[in-house]
Amino acid sequence: MVDRILGALCLALGAAMAWAARGYAAEISYEPVGPRAFPLLLAAVLALAGTWLVVAPGRAAPAGGTPVLAPTSRPDGVAVLLCAGSVLVYGAVFQWLGFVLATTLMALPVGRAFGGTLRASLAGGLGLGLGLFFLFDKLLDVILPTGVLAFVLGGR
Repeated sequence: MVDRILGALCLALGAAMAWAARGYAAEISYEPVGPRAFPLLLAAVLALAGTWLVVAPGRAAPAGGTPVLAPTSRPDGVAVLLCAGSVLVYGAVFQWLGFVLATTLMALPVGRAFGGTLRASLAGGLGLGLGLFFLFDKLLDVILPTGVLAFVLGGR
């Protein structure tokens, strides 16, 4: 039941994000996709994940194994607070640390909250940070902050 409630909340939040982003437009066109692309992409991913939670909550465990989405040993509330706190810290340090480093560090506690190992959480966060940076900054030409890595990358 908790999965369905979370899914419904994700759907509502995705719809609200899409509604809020509908009017995003740059006065001067400085990027090919504009400021509307990222919030709409996030809203779509959030709505799809919410739909999945509503339609197929609590996947059953395979015969003699752990569930497909293994629950953590922490109570659900602690995992949710850990994830929410990580996202708040992410927003606070995003500009200073830069996209790749902030995303990698945010993925560590989130991955651990969902039962991932330290190595897997770090690798997933680094892959996510680098992959999304390449997608947005290089392919879609949406400039993301490099933060402290600007010194390594030659400054921007």
